[in-house]
Amino acid sequence: MEGRIATMDINDITSLLPHRYPFLLIDRVVECVPGELLIGIKNVTMNEPYFAGHFPGHPVMPGVLILEALAQACGLLAFKTAGDRPNGIFYLVGVENARFKRPVIPGDQLRLEAKLKRAIRGVWMFETQATVDGNFVAECEIRCAMREL
Repeated sequence: MEGRIATMDINDITSLLPHRYPFLLIDRVVECVPGELLIGIKNVTMNEPYFAGHFPGHPVMPGVLILEALAQACGLLAFKTAGDRPNGIFYLVGVENARFKRPVIPGDQLRLEAKLKRAIRGVWMFETQATVDGNFVAECEIRCAMREL
């Protein structure tokens, strides 16, 4: 698929990703350049189910869920890069060099950036970064592979 996709709303996102509540972690795509880059948004609210136990009185978004949100951004970019939706699903197959700098709390807007590094023999490799208000939150390298359904 060629060209820039300015935005994707929740209906566009759910037409590509299999995730649903409470595990859909992208609310909007603000920019997508197939084959290159995708920028998504996750609005973090106190209504997130994980805040009840992580941590009572001091809610912090679990780091693994930040990585999952980044992986979902990678999945969206992979689908948009592949063109028409293939008859399959992208599975996470690797996370490397994960780093976390600051906690994500209710009221934050998490900006998720995924850049396609390469796709070799069915394995897609991405560089990702999450920020809040321009401040670095987390980064990692993500690998995923598509499996036919």
